Amino acid sequence: MTKEFDTEQLAKEYRDKSPQEILALALEHFDTAAISFSGAEDVVLVDMASRIRPDFKVFSLDTGRLHPETYRLFEQVRKHYKVDIDVLSPDKEAVEQLVREKGLFSFYEDGHKECCGIRKVAPLRKKLATLDAWITGQRKDQSPGTRADVPVVEKDIAFSTPDHSLIKFNPLSFWSSAQVWQYIRENDVPYNELHTKGFVSIGCEPCTRPVLPNQHEREGRWWWEEATMKECGLHAGNIKQQTG
Repeated sequence: MTKEFDTEQLAKEYRDKSPQEILALALEHFDTAAISFSGAEDVVLVDMASRIRPDFKVFSLDTGRLHPETYRLFEQVRKHYKVDIDVLSPDKEAVEQLVREKGLFSFYEDGHKECCGIRKVAPLRKKLATLDAWITGQRKDQSPGTRADVPVVEKDIAFSTPDHSLIKFNPLSFWSSAQVWQYIRENDVPYNELHTKGFVSIGCEPCTRPVLPNQHEREGRWWWEEATMKECGLHAGNIKQQTG
């Protein structure tokens, strides 16, 4: 199916369609398609999917460093939508080796890529190898440096292999944060309690903090690092490789 899926043409065709139509395209064409769930945008997708078909799939990454409020959201979503959430954990030995060699907070000194690689990217890669398509809550305005060109449908160049072509859907690409929260309020969608405490973009507890009024939402993530390249590796394809 994926070999015949013209992502460039569909990205143009579905650019101005609703998130529900883009989501329906994914769910109707790929039996193994799954929603990657962690934040407010992802719960919106879960809510939309529940109105399209009852047997949609959801997975989430448990890094072992999430806020208690995030774990409570996982359970709230599971019960509210009566959906199984495939919770993925990192490799125990890899985590133990990192902590043993560098401690619990090495990312403050040498960047977040190594820790995210072990706790997020590796388990995600293993999961995506079992899927033909995955669905994310990425929005173009979340990060001007890395997400401004996110199409509504694309081939995932970061996780596709010569033997496995993976399609990635971003139904909320053209939505703003205001539209996401309008949908949440109008449809009584569960959300992370941390949003009421100034948190906007929520990741692991040591790497996430509230933002001040008029700060960009991604300024609360990895605040000690360069501001325009804030990706943990899950969406590595967003970062254009520099040449020359």
